[in-house]
Amino acid sequence: MRWRRNPALPEVLSPAGDRERLEAAVRFGADAVYLAGREFGMRSSPANFGPEELAEAVRFAHGAGVRVYLTCNTVVHNEECARLPEFLRSAKAAGVDALIVTDLGVLRLAQKYAPGVELHISTQAGVTNWAAARACYELGAGRVILARELTLEEIAGIRAKTPKELELEAFVHGAMCVSFSGRCLLSNYFTGRDGNRGQCAQPCRWKYSLVEETRPGRYMPVFEKDGGTYILNSRDLCMIRHIPELARAGVDSLKIEGRAKSAYYAAVTANAYRCAVDAFGRAPDAPLPEWIAQETEKVSHREYCTGFYLGGEPGQVYRGGGYVRGWEIIAVCEGMSGGRAVLSQRNRFFRGGTAEVLQPGVPPYPVALDDMLDADGSPVDCANHAEMTVFLRTERPIPAGAVLRARTDASNV
Repeated sequence: MRWRRNPALPEVLSPAGDRERLEAAVRFGADAVYLAGREFGMRSSPANFGPEELAEAVRFAHGAGVRVYLTCNTVVHNEECARLPEFLRSAKAAGVDALIVTDLGVLRLAQKYAPGVELHISTQAGVTNWAAARACYELGAGRVILARELTLEEIAGIRAKTPKELELEAFVHGAMCVSFSGRCLLSNYFTGRDGNRGQCAQPCRWKYSLVEETRPGRYMPVFEKDGGTYILNSRDLCMIRHIPELARAGVDSLKIEGRAKSAYYAAVTANAYRCAVDAFGRAPDAPLPEWIAQETEKVSHREYCTGFYLGGEPGQVYRGGGYVRGWEIIAVCEGMSGGRAVLSQRNRFFRGGTAEVLQPGVPPYPVALDDMLDADGSPVDCANHAEMTVFLRTERPIPAGAVLRARTDASNV
């Protein structure tokens, strides 16, 4: 049974690299989350989920009406096949709603060892046409995660020529790979870490120079025009302003990249796309409220673009390999006590500053950091210890789970 907050609207699908990030995505409005076990997932750097943790994660998500999709989409080699049956049985026992697979052999094994679990074809499969999408459906897939190299017009063409029962999922936000749908050998070549098996070292983000064979040690910069030397560093994707076009093209699920990113990132992006989808549902032809679009600027990101959706190629950020980081989380609210918000510190903050409160579904609002007490009830001028408890006097109650953040260039950070 497929569930969505509103079946007439696209699903908001968020990343969950561990339990904290899962809870953030669920709290801030995701319809579904995708996550990984301890193997066979394309992101090995997050903590991910062991068998018992996975079962607990599914119970938590299902209790909130949120679906769980488990990745099993690495390039599987012979020696790994023997471990797949137990992995798949464990996934079914945990109650996951779908398995994300790339390999046809894995698909067949999933049908045998995890019968009844929905199958989603990974973007790693590189589906770019209706014939391939239809073939996936005929093999038993309930959803295809489309290649990232498609335009909206091409997606509409796929939708027009595939069974309506086949769902189409597309990435709408986050990091992009310089290689076709993430199928890259650079990391394996440079470091021995196989990007197709979840271990990418992201060498496309490194700065490169040219060395001539007879002149060792003389590094010549590699320029494209006058832009810089980061010739492989892809921009980040952001389609927050284009939800109507995605929905009209036939996209059923809007996927946010970022299982290796923070719980703050999971919260902000889930909230932004949740609010954008709901705004579209209320008034399909109205412009997106600007505060929603601005939320995507308040997470760490590279320069944004719209990918291939609107035609052309996204290109690279040549000026540097770093991130735009204008804001950071400073605390999470654990509830209210005697007119004070009970805060758990995440980054240091000071008396006299101003923070912004982010809670699900509403525009963020400012709060003054004026009257602060520590856990012993003594006034405190600075919250500078990891996860220390701070009691903040506030006129407006702050709900449990809300995030407090501040500008990184502000005087109080």
